[in-house]
Amino acid sequence: MSLKIFFDQQSKKKQLKILTCGSVDDGKSTLLGRLLYDSQNIFDDQLTQTVVESHIYGTQGKDVDLALLIDGLQAEREQGITIDVAYRYFETKKSKFIIADTPGHEEYTRNMATGASNADVAIILIDASKGVLEQTRRHSYIVSLLGIKHVVVAVNKMDLVNFNQEVFDKIIDTYNNLAKGFNFKDIKFIPLSALTGENIFSSRNNLSWYNEKTLIATLENIEIKKSNITNAFSMPVQWVNRSSSDFRGFSGTIVSGTVKKGMEINILPSSQSSTVKKIIGPNGEIDQAIVGQAITLTLDTEVDISRGDIILDSKNVDVVLADQFAAHVIWMDNEKMLPERNY
Repeated sequence: MSLKIFFDQQSKKKQLKILTCGSVDDGKSTLLGRLLYDSQNIFDDQLTQTVVESHIYGTQGKDVDLALLIDGLQAEREQGITIDVAYRYFETKKSKFIIADTPGHEEYTRNMATGASNADVAIILIDASKGVLEQTRRHSYIVSLLGIKHVVVAVNKMDLVNFNQEVFDKIIDTYNNLAKGFNFKDIKFIPLSALTGENIFSSRNNLSWYNEKTLIATLENIEIKKSNITNAFSMPVQWVNRSSSDFRGFSGTIVSGTVKKGMEINILPSSQSSTVKKIIGPNGEIDQAIVGQAITLTLDTEVDISRGDIILDSKNVDVVLADQFAAHVIWMDNEKMLPERNY
């Protein structure tokens, strides 16, 4: 296969950013290790090292502990828990995935929120033998709060309950009642065993009563619509770029819409107007850019723009200027927030 054909195939693959979360010992790291192993996205030396360390730190007796492929910190291996967020990449014939393995312990909830901030899809693991726990509820709330619309509830460790359908159905009912107050677009429930690989890439006779897609097929078929591509252009200014005395550019990442050369723009909060003269990307000048791209804009007039100002399409009339706002805040410090204190 030529490099051109290879890169053409890669460019056509859908990319999905996934979060794995749930309570302690629900099997998040084992699931991610299974995904890497079964998709053949690990190197031989990684697997060899994992086999060696499984005899030292592993929890599966003589078998390979796939969780060790993910838990890289010494403390994680010794304690058998996830502490920091671990990002891994794997792909199938149809899709590319960037997946974040986040800790389940309550004291590391802020790490879970960090992993959720960039995800398109959340895999919420539930131990079939324990059901929905308090940390499951907490993580689900954070997933909803951060705007993740697509949720896969993976009921793991089905082998511990003899793949009992009644256990699975009870967890579905409990979680559906929990999710009534959340803003999820869709929820998929999948019974599986990360330890044995049941219903990850393929299903076996143990789940003959389950007629829906496997986990990987479900992930491959999730469509993430980037609705903000069609919205009006807007870009917060992150840096005023003065690379030379005769160059003044405004750098940032586009948060909505499309910008083109010659477009009329407004700057807030000053309400000044101008026209886009040049759009400069990582590899040089381009004619247009879309949401998600980091660019530098130059304008055809000298205007006073500072970091924190917003450049937007002059046709965008829906922006409201305000000096107050209400928000839900995920507090990341161990000390409680005092509402009347300045931060």
